[in-house]
Amino acid sequence: MITAVRKPLNEIIEMVAPYEKILVTGCGTCVTIDYSGGAKEAAILASQLRIARRLGGKKLETLEQTVERQCEWEFVKEFTDHAAECQAIISMACGAGIQTVAAAFPDKPIFPGVNTRFIGMPQKQGVWEERCVCCGNCVLHLTGGLCPFARCAKTLLNGPCEGSQNGKCEVNRELDCVWQQIYDSLKEKGRLADLRKIFPLRDWSTGEDGGYRITVREDMML
Repeated sequence: MITAVRKPLNEIIEMVAPYEKILVTGCGTCVTIDYSGGAKEAAILASQLRIARRLGGKKLETLEQTVERQCEWEFVKEFTDHAAECQAIISMACGAGIQTVAAAFPDKPIFPGVNTRFIGMPQKQGVWEERCVCCGNCVLHLTGGLCPFARCAKTLLNGPCEGSQNGKCEVNRELDCVWQQIYDSLKEKGRLADLRKIFPLRDWSTGEDGGYRITVREDMML
């Protein structure tokens, strides 16, 4: 899932300072699960903004609405009526959702209510770990189901580095070395021979370094 954290309140207050009526939009999927941008968080932010404006001797009117996913057109269209009433929109979705809202309502200023962080998984209650960097060329079948790009501080493909000691990362000794974990995983699976294979030079063009990416499924196109 995509994880995010809410932007500092003062930053959001400054962004919407010129407006007297705004729409605060929540997203019902990823940012609801990590408690950064769901319906509850949208309501809290709207209340905080109204209070802050009132303390400054001014008035702010807010509308709140949450849809299932802000990254899909059919759901974002549900904002149409409220958006028409407001001068600006705060989106509490991930970056993809924010951009979808901006494209759907090009005449409205769109402001991010959260900072998008990474694709991760829950480690325990209230803690998420980064597990994928969307590199576009997955090697998990060769690394015991553990991603060296997301979980190695040096993004090494033929690890571990010489600085790894006692199964801990050289960059942060509190973190487990993912290449030690990869070794342990492959050993348990009886696949240590995979570590003797030399990975070819990484083609970084499949990831974000290759520029703007588009996925096309011709079998789904009309």
